[in-house]
Amino acid sequence: MNSIGDRAGDVSGSAKRAAARTGDHPVVEWGARLGYGASGVLHLLLAYLTAQIALGGGGKEASQSGALETLAEEPLGQVLLWVIAAGFALLALWQLTELVTRHEASDKAKAGGKLVLYSALAWMSFTFASGGRTSSNKQTKEFTVTLMGAPAGRVLVGLVGVAIIGIAAYHVDKGWRGRFLQDLQEHPGRWVVIAAKVGYIGKGIALAAVGILFITAAIHQRAAEATGLDGALRSMRDLPAGTVILLGIALGLAAYGVYSFARARYARV
Repeated sequence: MNSIGDRAGDVSGSAKRAAARTGDHPVVEWGARLGYGASGVLHLLLAYLTAQIALGGGGKEASQSGALETLAEEPLGQVLLWVIAAGFALLALWQLTELVTRHEASDKAKAGGKLVLYSALAWMSFTFASGGRTSSNKQTKEFTVTLMGAPAGRVLVGLVGVAIIGIAAYHVDKGWRGRFLQDLQEHPGRWVVIAAKVGYIGKGIALAAVGILFITAAIHQRAAEATGLDGALRSMRDLPAGTVILLGIALGLAAYGVYSFARARYARV
């Protein structure tokens, strides 16, 4: 029994050492920074699309797919999409190495969540770069319909909403308390800190709206009400001072984009 345990430990140790070497490779480190830059581009485009909704424009989805579609239509857009796709893919690979090498369960959970997120963004970017199309709204609805059809589906959809609100609260807290500085290898300067604070709080508010839509869909048993970020933003437009709220969120998303560019330089990777 001890020999089996020893072999398992050796395999685990070898996997961690291999992951650490991969994570420290200059190509992966450079690629992770490129991924943060890609995130900056995506958030600036999301800010633009959100401002369009606030000002009454129809426009594209204020979502990841809408942002990528907007970029695809610009000169050199396809080239930029390939670069963004590569950046997200390498950032996902770096998160995988973090998942393997981290010891704390909370660190592993965060790395795992980011691995899923950046992998999805890489796949979506590759889809648009290769001339395909996809819709974040449609994917969210299909996911919610599938989940709603499962045993205790309404509870599961509601729990997804609660989880998203938890992530939103995490973003607001991280921005308010300046805990994002722990992700950086040195202080980035006063203006970057301000952009990060505004960005994290603004993004947290947007995510909270998405979570509320999932909970509403669970309560009413209507999967179509869970329409992701675009649907959440459009639902806010009809609120009192909705335009002002949306413009504030757009400012927050733009600020997060600016911070992401700074993170590409200062991040601990």
